[in-house]
Amino acid sequence: MIDSKGYRPNVGIILCNDEGRVFWAKRKGANSWQFPQGGIDGDEDPETAMYRELWEETGLRAEHVQLLGRTRYWLRYKLPERYIRKNSTPLCIGQKQIWFILRLNTDESMVRFDCGHKQEFDSWKWVEYWYPLKDVVYFKRRVYRKAMDELGALLIANDVGVNAESYLSGRLEAC
Repeated sequence: MIDSKGYRPNVGIILCNDEGRVFWAKRKGANSWQFPQGGIDGDEDPETAMYRELWEETGLRAEHVQLLGRTRYWLRYKLPERYIRKNSTPLCIGQKQIWFILRLNTDESMVRFDCGHKQEFDSWKWVEYWYPLKDVVYFKRRVYRKAMDELGALLIANDVGVNAESYLSGRLEAC
């Protein structure tokens, strides 16, 4: 599914633990790290797609996480010219994403990478909240920043059971 402007609808997932650290996953067979993400199928709304992608990429189910929030609007990024498949129709020039922030509420040993039709990741680690901005591939940095700015505020809300120290200390370093 590609929209009329050439963007593929997608969801992104920021999964945090009780310390406000985030799940950072290594792409299988590469030295490339990212948040879980994936396309929205034609019969799905963004939340349904998010839970499907969460299961396929991390082995976690809805009962393993607490949904803290989502971005209000689509966030877009363009692919660099060399990644655009010129021979595909319709032409996909990038992704438009709804981002979700989740809190893990089960043991991290529940994470597994063999649930989807194609394994996306082969390793993961908890990192400080803003660390991904320094490590993600360059063309995704702006959309990561927008999602993390908007959703990170939820980690410091009084009703969210997460220690936001990681978020607050990392924020100062990232600016």
